[in-house]
Amino acid sequence: MKILITDDHSVVRQGYASVLSTVIDDCEVLEASDSDEAYKQFLSESPDLVIMDINLPGVSGIEAATRILSLDSTAKILFFSMYDEAPVVKQALDAGAMGYITKTGSPKVLLEAVSKIAAGEIFIEYELIMKLALNNQNLSDGGLRDLTQREFEVFILLARGNSNQVVAETLNLSVKTISNYVTIIKSKLNISSTAELVHIAANAGIIKFIT
Repeated sequence: MKILITDDHSVVRQGYASVLSTVIDDCEVLEASDSDEAYKQFLSESPDLVIMDINLPGVSGIEAATRILSLDSTAKILFFSMYDEAPVVKQALDAGAMGYITKTGSPKVLLEAVSKIAAGEIFIEYELIMKLALNNQNLSDGGLRDLTQREFEVFILLARGNSNQVVAETLNLSVKTISNYVTIIKSKLNISSTAELVHIAANAGIIKFIT
């Protein structure tokens, strides 16, 4: 796998490059310090994945991503940034990125994001999905703010159309435990069916980010 990391701080680039090249087999890591360099390297090297900061000298990472995607609509772009505000995350994803993680996250999060996106899936940190949901949520839907992190994880997996059995296997929990979580979630959301749960996820604006 060939990965292009774009960040104006060499220490950050080298740190991420070290993690990726050490853990991922046959991983070649390229580096760019700004948007122009990233675009040129994308043209010449055709990386499988671009890891892009947002705050770059000159043209922002979001603009750079838009430029790259206009050239190749299949380009896989993962944003990593200090920004964790919902509007910024939404703007980055609306630009066509397949993922968004924060620089405060652990290397494990980075590796999971790279693995998911390389496989064609979307990856967004849990905390950011929650912020997107709460930022877009209609107050009449209620309840999402009251879910614990584990409950919200179950909520997301159910909204993806997974059965209790699949959710249990994904989270390494028993089906009985998941059933208890489902009961609690439905109570907090004041709903009685999974269809209503999916409707809430859609109204919160996060369906497109989790399917």
